[in-house]
Amino acid sequence: MVDVADAGAFLARLVRLDPRALVRLRAGDAGGRTVLWARLPWGVLAGRTVAGAGPGDATVAAGELLAELAAGSGTLPGRRDAQWRWPLPPAASRRVETVPAGEVRRIAEAAAGTLRSAAAHGVGGRAVGQRALRDALLDHVPLVVTPDDPSAGPVEVTQRLVQGLVRMGFLGAAPGDGAPAGIQVRTAGRWIGLVGPYGAVWSQKATDLVVRPAANHPFG
Repeated sequence: MVDVADAGAFLARLVRLDPRALVRLRAGDAGGRTVLWARLPWGVLAGRTVAGAGPGDATVAAGELLAELAAGSGTLPGRRDAQWRWPLPPAASRRVETVPAGEVRRIAEAAAGTLRSAAAHGVGGRAVGQRALRDALLDHVPLVVTPDDPSAGPVEVTQRLVQGLVRMGFLGAAPGDGAPAGIQVRTAGRWIGLVGPYGAVWSQKATDLVVRPAANHPFG
């Protein structure tokens, strides 16, 4: 990869969140570029495109790749392709809306403030477990976008996506420091994504499960 600093920044943030994280390197649509994919601890996928041709499609340990890049080595760490078990979003997606970067940052900061307050004072005067509180906040939908086509239904952006964009540094500079105007909300089939100036995060909506009796089954 040509842009070692860019790739290193992505990997460093990833390893801080999960020291055992995997990173999948795939050739980008445009020649001479590589997309780094990783699954964050709260279940969303983060992707960053960097300059330079990679191995085509390979999964390695993020920490090991970061160490190789820091040492100035071009050696690919031992492959762990079989350990990657998650689908990737389609290459083609549709922009639904553009949200001001400051609003996305405000949503992330509000969630962090709520977590701190609840940890210190509880919720409604009652203590709440950190994990239960964190999961409830991550599942919260702070942003709902209505597409131009009402038949498509509203697009719900969860805190999982917001936190992924912010924690991976994809949001960019703070307001007043030359921050880009907006963050794109995009969809691709059952995938919902937030696309910032430095990367994207995606989550897949759960498929509705329908249970029907099987007429030819002995137990119905």
